[in-house]
Amino acid sequence: MFAARILICDPIDPEGIEKLKRAGFSVDSESSITEESLKKKVHKYDVLIVRSRTKITREIIEHGKRLKLVARAGSGLDNIDLKAAEERGIAILNAPEASADSVAELTIGLIIALARKIVQADCLMKQGRWLKKELKGILLRGKKLGLIGLGNIGLRVAKIAKAMGMKILVTKRNPPSPELLRSLEAEFLSLDDLLRKSDIVSIHVPLTEETRYMIGAEEISKMKDGSFLINTSRGGIVDEEALLNALKSGKLSGAALDVYEVEPPNRWELINLPNVICTPHIGAQTIEAQKMVSTRIVDKIIRFFEQMQSAS
Repeated sequence: MFAARILICDPIDPEGIEKLKRAGFSVDSESSITEESLKKKVHKYDVLIVRSRTKITREIIEHGKRLKLVARAGSGLDNIDLKAAEERGIAILNAPEASADSVAELTIGLIIALARKIVQADCLMKQGRWLKKELKGILLRGKKLGLIGLGNIGLRVAKIAKAMGMKILVTKRNPPSPELLRSLEAEFLSLDDLLRKSDIVSIHVPLTEETRYMIGAEEISKMKDGSFLINTSRGGIVDEEALLNALKSGKLSGAALDVYEVEPPNRWELINLPNVICTPHIGAQTIEAQKMVSTRIVDKIIRFFEQMQSAS
């Protein structure tokens, strides 16, 4: 049984909360806590559990005198000051595997929706307009899908796209194993070559200082004329001004976005373009993923304290 105190700063599935309580943790839940309130209360807690809403800044970490662990119920860690946590010896946990299937399925759904103009067709039908001839899409079989990143999500996207008959191109910091590339029938390329060759580019990397604005005006200029860009990763990876210009000029035929530089977004000109499909960061918003994210991060918290006990 563990005596540590946990503050849940963003909603997680009740099953995870009950599991923490059964393990003996003292658990408080304030799923809409403000930054100011968190600063005042963090000194009471050993563990913080967050999603993407709560920002764990250096200031909050410095106020967390008892803090041993920050647990991110999800994948991205861009809302946590990792350097400040490392300096204080505070551990960081996340659960990137828990929502990978859900994000991958959304990505494929957005690709299909763009290729077949499904959103426009639905809107027009609801207006009573039968524009069958104007809604000519593209066949995905045989098209080249360029994946920037091949982690938990990118790999799942690659497998589904391969089953659909798409040709897989991959770029990432470290080359995938030859066995993996063979199984995907994929080609490993530099970012520049991937952008030049792909009919559709999909982003699957975390937001870091290295990846911030990695897709800007220069990179978009290298993409095929009339290609598509998909981003279900993090908003800050794409320069939204450059994307807006490329979509307005016709350089890109379309884009699908689940993530934005600012959330909720404020760049409505981009969102309102007819050749853009936008969703409100719902990649992990499936019933199954929400439950799994909760239980997986709780299991990791329990293991963390078990290891602390056995080491002491």
